[in-house]
Amino acid sequence: MGAQNAQDTRNAQDTAEKLRAISDEVSDRFYERADVVRTLLVTLLAGQHSLVLGPPGTAKSEMARELTGRVEGAAYWEILLSKFTAPTRMFGPIDVAALARGEYRQVYDGRATTAHVAFIDEIFKCSTAALNETLGYLNERIYHPESGGEPIRCPLIGAITASNELPGGEDSAAIYDRLLVRIEVGYLADPSNFAALVRSAVSRPAAPTRTTIELAALQHAVTEAVPAVDVPDVIVDAVCTLRAALRRKELVASDRRWRQAVGLLQASAYLDGRPAVAETDLSVLTHVLWDSPAERPTVEREVLQLVNPDAKEALDLADAIEELEAQLDAMAGQSREALSEWVIKKAHNKLAMAGKRLEKLREEAAGAGRSTAAIDRVTGRQRAVRARVLTEALGVDASMVQAQL
Repeated sequence: MGAQNAQDTRNAQDTAEKLRAISDEVSDRFYERADVVRTLLVTLLAGQHSLVLGPPGTAKSEMARELTGRVEGAAYWEILLSKFTAPTRMFGPIDVAALARGEYRQVYDGRATTAHVAFIDEIFKCSTAALNETLGYLNERIYHPESGGEPIRCPLIGAITASNELPGGEDSAAIYDRLLVRIEVGYLADPSNFAALVRSAVSRPAAPTRTTIELAALQHAVTEAVPAVDVPDVIVDAVCTLRAALRRKELVASDRRWRQAVGLLQASAYLDGRPAVAETDLSVLTHVLWDSPAERPTVEREVLQLVNPDAKEALDLADAIEELEAQLDAMAGQSREALSEWVIKKAHNKLAMAGKRLEKLREEAAGAGRSTAAIDRVTGRQRAVRARVLTEALGVDASMVQAQL
């Protein structure tokens, strides 16, 4: 029995290591998406569903395909929904040959009913006719056949969904409520990353390393290894503190959402190779506890301040950086002389001081064994805004920006 437990532990560690490699590889391929990629993996490990929300052309579909394609042996299903998508197109068309013989049967192969992982694009365009079946599929992993009879149990581990817009009616709001994790994506902010993206369109890079995992290993992680991760009392207390802080700001999440979020914390710890949830894992809750994008900054601030004491100053610096970017946007169309004067008198010193302070905060956090995720995220924004200042205000070539940061 002990030998078997030791083997299971080794297998779980091996799966987590491969998943970390997948996260790194996919993050390297998609600029400014490291947090998105990791969050999608954590959500899948928790057996939950995610929403990637953002405008067209932000690599939502490509990123989802790249991630889900790393699970060998898994049945994959993908669909682009519209208001006219029939339930049979999603869950199984009618078998015409059988119908000619007087039999009413559906063909389930290659449809949602047989998928282990799924990508549903434009999820909020789900037709009224397909709404109940889609909710049952996401909630309970079941499908009720058109002919009636016993519901079909679907092997779905988790679905990645995407949309260009928030739900606009009660029907789509019901689906929105079932998507535990909500991630906002935008266009590339750093001009040097944009320049690299343009270069990638004409270059032929060497084939990247492509780590994969077996379906059985992923299923074992979801059903056995992740639920076995310990949730210490200090984490329970932190979650209760966070709930109270958000309620004071009139941000209220359902009890179901809070309970499901515990699985995300366990999945985050498992992905990092830890046997117990730590405060750093709470950062994933920034993608769980808001309904509208306008609420997200408040949720993020409360979560990150709870994660570590460095976050408050880092977030204050983030506010100052965002203000500088807003000033840059407001100066669009002004002369190069006016822009240069603004850079010399305001932007350069503020951005440089923010960068140095963030570097110091990171050293202190790392030295104390605390998470640097929040500081790294703000540092990324500082570099992106500084790159914009260099290219748009001073006219520096975008391909040269990275060397100056």
